[in-house]
Amino acid sequence: MDEAESGVTKGKCTPQGKDVNRQAASRVVLLDRDGTIIEDPGYLADPDGVRFLPGAVAGLRRLGAAGFRLVVVTNQSGVGRGLVTEEQVAAVHARLRAELEQSGVHLAGVYYCPHRPDEGCGCRKPATGLATRAAAELGFPIADAIVVGDKASDLQLARALGVLSILVLTGEGRATAEAHPGLADYVVADLVEAAGVITWFRSERSEEPAPPCT
Repeated sequence: MDEAESGVTKGKCTPQGKDVNRQAASRVVLLDRDGTIIEDPGYLADPDGVRFLPGAVAGLRRLGAAGFRLVVVTNQSGVGRGLVTEEQVAAVHARLRAELEQSGVHLAGVYYCPHRPDEGCGCRKPATGLATRAAAELGFPIADAIVVGDKASDLQLARALGVLSILVLTGEGRATAEAHPGLADYVVADLVEAAGVITWFRSERSEEPAPPCT
């Protein structure tokens, strides 16, 4: 099994099925997985458990159509806890990518951290390791990325990178909004609204009002 299939090599997080195309692209969205794109049942090990949240596919399709590269960065400590194998994570991500491709959505890369919180790695969000590795391997300037997620760790990642953050109210989003008011740059209902904010933000913002958000 090669690095792209296993996702973990010598304790480091590696992308799954990453693009080999390293062309420059500044329109990049870093997306959380569980609670943002798909439902979060906790330590998902079965590809049959991949269920998209309302608005997720439509929002991702809109971003792709607008020219944004979509990169998933996700904490998967179930591997480090011995609850999920690397092969199971790979199978879940293969299903995720395949179903999105069937809906006209391409993921430029899927990166995950397998470590437990107490391991002190540099890749578990809000640490920046996943994002900076994605930027290096996929060839985009990290300063131009936008982070979207439902957890405080996603918003803190954006702060650490110095980039725009968008909190979706799916998954743990509502609890995050209550516990961390003001941490997100934008708060939206789902990925459809997130796509509206992102496309506006990357357009001539001074010439049109911001889209309505939750």
